[in-house]
Parts: sequence; C-alpha cells; structure tokens
Amino acid sequence: MSQHLLIVEDDRTTRMRLAGYLREQGHRVSTASDAEEMESIIEFDPPDLLLVDINMDGKDGLTITREQRAKSRVGIILLTARDDQVDKIVGLEMGADDYVTKPFDKRELAARVKNLLARIADIGQAPQGAPAVDTFGPWRLDRIRHRLVSAARVETLTPQEFAVMTALADHPGQTLSRARLSEIMGRPASRPNDRMIDVVVGRLRKKLEQDPTNPEWLLTEHGKGYRFVDPGTV
Repeated sequence: MSQHLLIVEDDRTTRMRLAGYLREQGHRVSTASDAEEMESIIEFDPPDLLLVDINMDGKDGLTITREQRAKSRVGIILLTARDDQVDKIVGLEMGADDYVTKPFDKRELAARVKNLLARIADIGQAPQGAPAVDTFGPWRLDRIRHRLVSAARVETLTPQEFAVMTALADHPGQTLSRARLSEIMGRPASRPNDRMIDVVVGRLRKKLEQDPTNPEWLLTEHGKGYRFVDPGTV
C-alpha cells in the first residue's frame, strides 16, 4: 500500500494543486484546510507524512508541529511563504523534518517527500523489541524542551545535539553511520575529513557521561559510526 500523505493548507487552490501533483507521483493523499479537520483525519487514518502550511489562521503550522511531535513520529514538512529564517529554525527545533519556501518547485518538493518517506520506512524496519528510549540511567530525554534532565541537573541541548541524541535514542543498539547522522542533522553527506558528528557526540558525552573518555551510553563503533546502549538493559 502506498504511504499516506496529509496536506494541511488553508489556501484551497494551493491545496488542490499540490494534492493533484502528489497523487500523480503515486502517493495516497488526504487534505485538510485547518487543524481541526486534520485531527479528524488523523484519528481514523493516520498519515505517514504531514505537509503543513506554517502560516494559517487559528492553529498555525508551528503549533501543529509541536503538538504532533509530542505524541507522534509522523514525518513533517513545513510549507511557508515567509522568507524569515527564524520561522524555519523554530519549526525544525519544534520537530519538523524539513521545510519548503513558497513558491516552491513541485519537483523539489516531490524529491523531499520521497527522501523523507524513505527515511521513515528505514526507521520502521528497526528490529522489534528495541523501542525508542526516553529514560536511561539517571537521565530523561525531554523531547519537547530539547534537554536532558536528571535529579541532579538539567542539560539543554543545541539543535545539532538534540538531532543526534534523538536519532541514537530512536535506534537503541543500532550503529548509525556518520553519513546517516549528518543527513538527520540536515547537513550534506559527510566527507572523510568532516569531524562535525564527532564534535557533537563529544559535546553530548560531556553532558551525560560520568566519564566522557570512557562512555557508557554513546559508544563508538570504529569505522562504522555511533551506537546508543543502555548498560542497565544488557
């Protein structure tokens, strides 16, 4: 069965044109003009991916993103006519996977939809019995406020740190390559001399590991990437 896309857009012309084009690409598409209609559709036919206009009357795209990310891992692409970089950054920090600025090239949007659906399918193939981790040892990963919380302290995560931490916590026991983590962070494919992922993991270790030089949680798989392990469960 084709994956289900839900377009949330209050401009009827844009909504219908976009739905028609994505259906031509072989997708199963539903449409909603506002958050209330969206929620009714989600209740009986949950989508794999949401395309959400950021600038709607009533509940806007940023609010929808925040609420959906709090209870779901549905893919989210924000559609915006604004050129304001702040809106884009806030949307990504709230949990959106990608954004496209209007007027957008339909082929570019179709490519972004295809890539995100492929990542979602890849995540869905994770071994059963290894659910995403939110609590480990003394720590709780606060996905809403982007921070690590323990009884002793709170560590706020930068957008890069949060992206890497959630990716590893969503795939416990699996090794994620530097290229895969770079993609999740929205960076170009990592080059052999690109050490950004190592720097981000190093910062995370300083925040959560008792001894960052001898980590318990974020382990290095030499030549492969990084792996999250909860020593209390192995």
